[in-house]
Amino acid sequence: MKNFITAVNTTAAQSDAESVSAWIRLAHTRGGPGASAARRLLTQFGLPQHIFHADRAALRTTAGARQADALLAAPSSATLDLIDRTLAWLAAPDHYLLTLADAAYPPALLTIADPPLLLYAIGRPALLQRAAVAVVGSRNASRQGLLHAEQFSEALSRAGWTVVSGMALGIDSAAHGGGLRGSGSTVAVIGTGADLVYPTRNRALAERIAQQGCIVSEYPLATPPIGANFPRRNRLISGLAGGVLVVEAALRSGSLITARVAAEQGRDVWAVPGSIHSPLSKGCHELIKQGAKLIETVQDVLEELAPGGVADGGQGRLALPPAVLPAEEESGLLRQMGFDPVSLDQLALRSGLCAAALQGELLTLELDGRVELLSGGAYRRID
Repeated sequence: MKNFITAVNTTAAQSDAESVSAWIRLAHTRGGPGASAARRLLTQFGLPQHIFHADRAALRTTAGARQADALLAAPSSATLDLIDRTLAWLAAPDHYLLTLADAAYPPALLTIADPPLLLYAIGRPALLQRAAVAVVGSRNASRQGLLHAEQFSEALSRAGWTVVSGMALGIDSAAHGGGLRGSGSTVAVIGTGADLVYPTRNRALAERIAQQGCIVSEYPLATPPIGANFPRRNRLISGLAGGVLVVEAALRSGSLITARVAAEQGRDVWAVPGSIHSPLSKGCHELIKQGAKLIETVQDVLEELAPGGVADGGQGRLALPPAVLPAEEESGLLRQMGFDPVSLDQLALRSGLCAAALQGELLTLELDGRVELLSGGAYRRID
């Protein structure tokens, strides 16, 4: 990659329609070279415009006969439509197309095995240049998991680190929300075209990220949600970050894919432990068994990122605010609950309360955000 970057930087990447068209043709021509072959072509010929005027025999030597023929053929109507759609999209404020030849391309992605040729970005692409931490986890998170993700992300962002996640429901959304409250802000790496919002329930969040953070995708505009695209985009979530923090994950989850890819990329992997009875803790516990660092406070993460807990430009040592109840409340029903899921029958035996009184106290605690009702009727303390 270093050789390629040196080659293209000798000729500044153009931002006109011809340059955009050539990059889109190279990246998205059906039957054309894959990303790996395209990077070899760029290394040999320079910018995409040069590739489309190269000798057929030379192209075949580098990319293969079929791919060379596809590149030298006239653009298809689908490719021309994509070019027109992209040029119109780029005319809107804060819409960007970052190429491997751009100085604005995220330097962290140049260190991974397969950086995308193009990145479609909305918002503040300068955030892609900053030191970052990825925060990922379950879509079906518990309230405690959501609080952890939000609080960790806010503290990291206030310490100067950009929070990267995938804008899915659950932990991802909480991480973005926390990141938006600090100076580090947040980056959302999505698995659809940058002109789409998925899931649609996150439209308001996407609008906030577009205004204060950055949304980025490697997929062409109008690409719908396709299952295979989301695991693939996870390599960008980890690739943009110095480490990945997993907050709640089942044993079979996309978060563990992100963690595995992060390890392959040489990134650190951290995991927040949970109850031994919770399926959403199994993935984190498995990661810890495999060598991920157990994380209890934001300070644990900051010490991994920068000795002494101070990020570049940060504000010193930060940790999650203690979630400890006053002593007089600690001695009541919450103390009887502990921190593992517990059934109503078990709580009645422990507390000695009648059913009506127990239900009343549990409702009050739930409304106060101190306990949550789990599927199956069990309760769990989250304060």
